[in-house]
Amino acid sequence: MQDKIVIVIQARMSSSRLPGKVMLPVWGKSLLIRMIERVQRTQYPVTIVVATSVDPSDDVIENEAYAHGIPCYRGSLDNLLERHYLAARHHGAHVVLKIPSDCPLIDPAAIDATLDLFYEIPRRYDYVSNLHPATWPDGNDVEVMTMDCLERAYKEAAHSWELEHTTPYIWEHPEHFRIGNLEWGTGLDLSMTHRFTIDYPEDYDFIVQVYKKLYPLRPSFSCNDILQLLEDRPRIYEINAGYAGVNWYRNHLDDLKTISAEQTKVLL
Repeated sequence: MQDKIVIVIQARMSSSRLPGKVMLPVWGKSLLIRMIERVQRTQYPVTIVVATSVDPSDDVIENEAYAHGIPCYRGSLDNLLERHYLAARHHGAHVVLKIPSDCPLIDPAAIDATLDLFYEIPRRYDYVSNLHPATWPDGNDVEVMTMDCLERAYKEAAHSWELEHTTPYIWEHPEHFRIGNLEWGTGLDLSMTHRFTIDYPEDYDFIVQVYKKLYPLRPSFSCNDILQLLEDRPRIYEINAGYAGVNWYRNHLDDLKTISAEQTKVLL
């Protein structure tokens, strides 16, 4: 494989709902590092880059990345599309992955399967994700794109929500891009019922419990291991079940052409 694959993990301390969430401790390390450990288990040769902002509050993220041998790029606080693009360009990417830092339980199998589809027929796709529509439990978000695809989005996206969320310009313009979507191989759709991401204190409590139960037995625990745990211990599932299906789409249903109301939930 000749492509240089760069995984960009966007992270900042100024989360509006749970400030500093990426630095919260889980089993002796920060959530950010725990997530990177999982991403590193991909079968593909990748460069992982943490992309944070130039805001002084994010010095701690840069220090955390460097302390664990992970490159860090610093850019705009609010224009995440620009930050993502410039981080990828700085590291000479041919293919870029977006995996948000609020996915500390991501299954490396989701990364591998999405890249498998992207490379199945060379140059067939500009962009492949497992999100449009999503079927995996929320928190297994993988988006793969060519550098040319990301660059076009960077140059042409204009709406604030396109800049904030990095990739909507791509999947909202299928007339410009060759787009593929990976469905979860189980045939299930748990995207609106199971929440493995982090935005709220309850999500953090959920993640801590998952690590407490699974990590000592198998540090490389999978999505299926988590699902089995939740079946065996439904009280863990209930910790953050009230937020299942809550995502940023709910605030932009009038703007998004490719997202329906069934793909989000209003927070009551």
